Amino acid sequence: MTDLLLRFLFGGIIISAFAALGDIFRPKSFAGLFGAAPSIALATLGLTIAHNGKFYAATEARSMALGAVAFFIYASAACFLLMRYKSPAFATTFALLPLWLGTALALWAILLR
Repeated sequence: MTDLLLRFLFGGIIISAFAALGDIFRPKSFAGLFGAAPSIALATLGLTIAHNGKFYAATEARSMALGAVAFFIYASAACFLLMRYKSPAFATTFALLPLWLGTALALWAILLR
């Protein structure tokens, strides 16, 4: 129960800090990026360090970084297709999910295995 309470408090504080940071930047739709992934990643890493140590957390951080690279490639491809060909957003983003997975698995196989 204490672990859940710590996750709630630590995650809430970090999410609130990133949400405040997101309010500073324009456009406002960009603020969602600051409120979600970075804050959850930092909260998770903080708890991982507390429970499993810094070496385990370093491995997790490397995995998160490679996942972010894979997401960047996925998002870039989606933006290109959406802007260039005016394709439907849902179909395009759903069809490109294998690109994200394939990129993440390839990066894992090459760099972390």
